[in-house]
Amino acid sequence: MTDPAVDAAQPPTGSAPRGLDLDRLGAYLAAHRPELATAPLSARLIAGGKSNLTYLLRAGDREVVLRRPPLGHVLATAHDMAREHRVISALAPTDVPVPAALLLCADPDVIGAPFYLMEKVDGEVYRRRAQTDPLTAGQRRELAMAMMDTLAALHMVDPAEVGLADFGHPEGYLARQVRRWAGQLDRSRSRPLPGIDELRDALGGSVPEGANAGRIVHGDYRLDNLLAVVDPVAVRAVLDWEMATLGDPLADLGLLLTYWSVLGDSDLAEGNPVADGIGPRAGFPSGAELIDRYAGRSDVDVGPLHWHVALGCFKLAVICEGIHYRHTLGQTLGGGFDRIGDMVAPLVEHGLHAVREK
Repeated sequence: MTDPAVDAAQPPTGSAPRGLDLDRLGAYLAAHRPELATAPLSARLIAGGKSNLTYLLRAGDREVVLRRPPLGHVLATAHDMAREHRVISALAPTDVPVPAALLLCADPDVIGAPFYLMEKVDGEVYRRRAQTDPLTAGQRRELAMAMMDTLAALHMVDPAEVGLADFGHPEGYLARQVRRWAGQLDRSRSRPLPGIDELRDALGGSVPEGANAGRIVHGDYRLDNLLAVVDPVAVRAVLDWEMATLGDPLADLGLLLTYWSVLGDSDLAEGNPVADGIGPRAGFPSGAELIDRYAGRSDVDVGPLHWHVALGCFKLAVICEGIHYRHTLGQTLGGGFDRIGDMVAPLVEHGLHAVREK
């Protein structure tokens, strides 16, 4: 996994970054995957992810990637390593590009939390204008369309055919999403948040029928959760599956448009750690073009998409508030967290507008 946004404040050679006990990890690997413990371990935190922590782990000449939950304030079920490991294992033989899963450790005593290992995939995580500005207009368009083709491919996978028939409960998925994120909000609330309760109630009172239910949902699909290359343009891997389940695929599309059009086409995009290098302001196609591409490559009915954009705004507002809360407690690693809390109010405003659309 190649990401130019690696935390510059790495520990001295031979020491471990926060959240990773290399001695205990090395002993565990020696017992369970000895081929990954043939040399002293070293690791560095890969910056960019604002939730689960990702480390590049080196043993001699071999590099793999380790994922673990964030430090400190962790919401129940929100950082499930077993779910990530299971879904990328299941999707390995499909057209959806994922890293190969190498090992799952559910024992929190090894490094202080459950974790899993996956292969290192070459590619770039595009998230900043400094990365996307050098791309040609054609490359930006092809990259956006490859992103949509990959999302459509995911939603066309039959869960039963890849062993994921019991991966979630699609009946009532959308109503549960509203309740779940409302509960997450209550557990992360640390300051007044005008309008967010109104948005929650509006969503809960207008849940669509969910005719598309039963597909595999990524839960946080966006450009900077992909590893991609541009010569030629291709998506090499979809990352960050912590919120994956079975549900309504429009939840993925609505959240993607929240990043792309709500954040990426507004003043919030400039310098923002999750929206700086995406969307029309960064020279990419419009949200309407993304919808057309997706609709042309899947059988999903995009009719009730406005509700899902409102849900995306609510979900992202809650996630940002949770990250803001952890940041105020000093429980985040890397940079870019100081502005996350500023995104909540505009997201709520856009969500209220979207949920009222007909």
